[in-house]
Amino acid sequence: MNGFKQWMYNLRYKLSQFMIGRYGMDEFNKFLGFFAFILIVIGMFLRVPGLDLLILLIIIYMYFRVFSKNISKRSDENRRYLGLTYKLRNSLFNSKKRLDDMKTHHIYKCPTCKQKIRVPRGKGRIEISCPKCNTKFIKNS
Repeated sequence: MNGFKQWMYNLRYKLSQFMIGRYGMDEFNKFLGFFAFILIVIGMFLRVPGLDLLILLIIIYMYFRVFSKNISKRSDENRRYLGLTYKLRNSLFNSKKRLDDMKTHHIYKCPTCKQKIRVPRGKGRIEISCPKCNTKFIKNS
């Protein structure tokens, strides 16, 4: 077993030495991998001509990006991808955050100014004071 550990250590060391100066993985590559996986699953059920070639090209491009030494160009591609998908990623993150928050808090709207107010659950009947217009109203938490 000790020989196997040494072999794995040497392999890991050689791989890390090989990757010095290369770009590696980023968010755009993760998206390309996920997209290729989705296309593979679709291809299992539907016979679409040219789909196999498209998947192969995506995978080749992924490896090209990982092993590329032109780091500035690859990071520009990633920056453009992140810029294009910012609104979608942000709305998905906020939706997940709201769903997690619903377990511990209620969100009420002020009857006067419609300001959203976050109130902890399980406090019984409480008086809520709006931070925007100072209107007081009573709700169950």
